Amino acid sequence: MKNSVPKLEFCVIAHIENDYKEKFGIPRQSGLVESLTSRIVFEPEYRNPDAFRGIEGYSHLWLLWHFSEADRKGEWSPTVRPPRLGGNTRIGVFATRSPFRPNPAGLSSVKLERLEIDKNLGPVLYVSGADLLDGTPIFDVKPYLAYVDSHPEAKDGFALNQKAGTLDVDIPTEWLEKVPEEKRDGLVELLAQDPRPQYQNAPERVYKMRFAGLEVWFQVDGEQLVVCKICDMV
Repeated sequence: MKNSVPKLEFCVIAHIENDYKEKFGIPRQSGLVESLTSRIVFEPEYRNPDAFRGIEGYSHLWLLWHFSEADRKGEWSPTVRPPRLGGNTRIGVFATRSPFRPNPAGLSSVKLERLEIDKNLGPVLYVSGADLLDGTPIFDVKPYLAYVDSHPEAKDGFALNQKAGTLDVDIPTEWLEKVPEEKRDGLVELLAQDPRPQYQNAPERVYKMRFAGLEVWFQVDGEQLVVCKICDMV
């Protein structure tokens, strides 16, 4: 008789709010785009200010969250196809950060910018460097402790084997002016990380990315990314 696997229930304590409105274009890892700020809004049950006492003593936080847009039901697969390896090579799921896992849980390190007390929402955390889709449910928030959480000597496996550099980004003035000034540096930083799937490199192809209520159209030729259109999101 097959032993049953115990089931655990997690409660959602918060949701994140930011300018990443779709999966395409989200930074591949946390900490890559630090110019954009997200805010973490807690559910009413978890808005007690006492729960946040002392949090401003930390510069960074861990977020444990739900891959809500990649939650597959049924059987899990022991291997996945990482885009960084071209989408054809299979790697063990536990050797990747793929969203398609036995449990769809994500872990991200973010920088704590500030804590604000909103008269309607209670304590709200403002963070930078997030790699979460707007509206992503959050299970937990923990302090990042550099003396135990940082390992400069750590190996990166296959993660930096392909296209580890950044792109040169060219946004003509007529399109840049359509982006709110406070979000321009963040957009450039995001595009420089190359939002395209790693296996797509056709210079004639035009890509579209949703960002901050806008649609950003761009092409990439070699190490140069050129924005060819920015318009309001429809």
